[in-house]
Amino acid sequence: MRLPVRRVFKLGAALVLLAAVAWWVDPQPLGQTLARADASWVLIGLLTSTAANAASAWRWRALVDWMGWRMPLAWALPVYFRGVAANAWLPGAVVGGDVLRAWALHQRGVPVAQASASVLLDRLSGLWVLGVLGVAGLALGHGLDRAWALLGGAALDESQILALRGVLWTVALLLLVLPYAVLRLPATAWGARLPHWGWWHRLAHHAPGPQVLRQLLGSLVVQGLSIATLGACLHAVGAPLPWTVVAAAAVPIFVFATLPISFGGWGTREAAAVAVLLPLGVSGAQAMAASVLYGLFPVVQSALALWPLPAANATRPPQR
Repeated sequence: MRLPVRRVFKLGAALVLLAAVAWWVDPQPLGQTLARADASWVLIGLLTSTAANAASAWRWRALVDWMGWRMPLAWALPVYFRGVAANAWLPGAVVGGDVLRAWALHQRGVPVAQASASVLLDRLSGLWVLGVLGVAGLALGHGLDRAWALLGGAALDESQILALRGVLWTVALLLLVLPYAVLRLPATAWGARLPHWGWWHRLAHHAPGPQVLRQLLGSLVVQGLSIATLGACLHAVGAPLPWTVVAAAAVPIFVFATLPISFGGWGTREAAAVAVLLPLGVSGAQAMAASVLYGLFPVVQSALALWPLPAANATRPPQR
């Protein structure tokens, strides 16, 4: 009984939060903004969102291959879009789709621990690069002093802004090298002695440099397309923002959408969008409308979950 009650609670919480945000921004201008949305920008957003998920499937496949298991891209794509459909329709934000992907991989012969680890690391890969792009967006943008003021900081002069940019670039660089540094820690060697952590030993010793770079490039494509999708949604509702600003704003919006207290990201994503975009000059109705459009794209992509899976032969680790 616990699981259905939990799902009902999450659905109810998402609907209540969504309704509260809609009431706060006023439903009438929200409806008018959605009705006037530019169809061409909506189509661009749908295409970039779909491309982002396809690139995510490629990145996940590359990670599974790095862990020592073969997974055809023709299989990874439909499974990933089934995960997208689960995320869009099942309570719990991204949890439902992640569990589905891990289970599907396990059915191909990958141990449960490794299948689950692949999905978790794939999710972390995206958040890692999202943080890098967000910090880089702040460093490159022209509204750094305003962002600092929104955080409660005092007014900055030119030298202080330059110093803050240097700090942000340092943080971005540290974030870039963090995964490789963690993998190369001497302590990773003990992973080979644990039956469920042999995959970590393989990650640490099987070309970690090129593989981390491969994950970095894949996540750059994924998050770049996702940020472009958010930017297209803002263009569609008449609130275009510079790419650097959208990249920085996307971090809290995307992170809040993944919290497992909502339904498909609804509610938490809209609350974050209004809170983040309102100080940037975007009206509440425009911010929520852009978030709603962003959330509708995975619903449309759910149709790709019907993409048939190829024959699932037993997956075996490559010869070492």
